[in-house]
Amino acid sequence: MKPDEALVTLDINDGVALIVMDDGKNNLVSPTMLMALNKALDQAEKAGAVVLLTGRDGVFSAGFDLGILRTGVRNTFAMLMGGFRLSRRLLAFPTPVVIACGGHAVAMGAFLLLSADCRVGAQGSFRIVANEVEIGLTMPHSAIEICRQRLTPAYLDRSVLLSETHDPDSAFEAGFLDIVVPADAVLARARAEAERYAKLDLGAHRKSKLRLRRAMLRALDAAIRADRRDFILQGLKRVLGV
Repeated sequence: MKPDEALVTLDINDGVALIVMDDGKNNLVSPTMLMALNKALDQAEKAGAVVLLTGRDGVFSAGFDLGILRTGVRNTFAMLMGGFRLSRRLLAFPTPVVIACGGHAVAMGAFLLLSADCRVGAQGSFRIVANEVEIGLTMPHSAIEICRQRLTPAYLDRSVLLSETHDPDSAFEAGFLDIVVPADAVLARARAEAERYAKLDLGAHRKSKLRLRRAMLRALDAAIRADRRDFILQGLKRVLGV
C-alpha cells in the first residue's frame, strides 16, 4: 500500500484536472481514498477545470475496502456514506466529469463509473459488475438510484438483482461505458474528450446538468438518507450483538 498522500494525484493543465487513483493494488474505496479524492475535486472545482478521473492500468476500482468493516462501526459508516456522497458530488459537479476506465470496475467502482458524464473504457478481459447480491448484500438504496440513472432499462434488473458481470463490450450496451477503445488508447481518448468539453460554456453546462438531473438528484438524496438510517440500524445491531 502506498503512503496516504500518494493515493491520489492531481495535475491541472489546459482546463483539465487529471485525478489519478493508485493505491498500488486494486484502488479500494476507503475513508482515506475518499478524503483524497474530495480534496482533489475541491481543487478542480476551484480551478473551474473539467475532471478527468482514472485509476491504474488494469483496474479503475474494485470497490469498497471491505477490511474497513473489521475496524469498527464509525469507520464503516464513514466509508459507505462517503462513497455514495462522492457519487452524488460527481453527478452534480459543476464542470464535465470524464472517467478513463483502464480495467476492472466492481461494486462502488462501478457506481463511480456510472456517476461521470462520459466514460471511456478499455478493451480486454475486464469485469464491470455491481456484485452486491452475489456476495450476499442487499443493494443499497443509493446504488439502485445511481444504476437507474445510467443503465439501459433492459440491463437494470440483470445488473442490480442478478449481479450480471459485463466485459467492456457488454458494459457499453448496458450503459456502464460510453466509449470502448484499445487499452493503450484509453487515457488519450478520455483526455481528448475532456479537452473538447473544456471548450463548452461551462456555466450553461452546470445549469443544464442540474436541470436535467434535478429529479434524479432528489431521488438520490432521499436514497442516501434511507441508507443512512439502514447503516445506523445495522451498526446498532452489530454493537448490541443482535
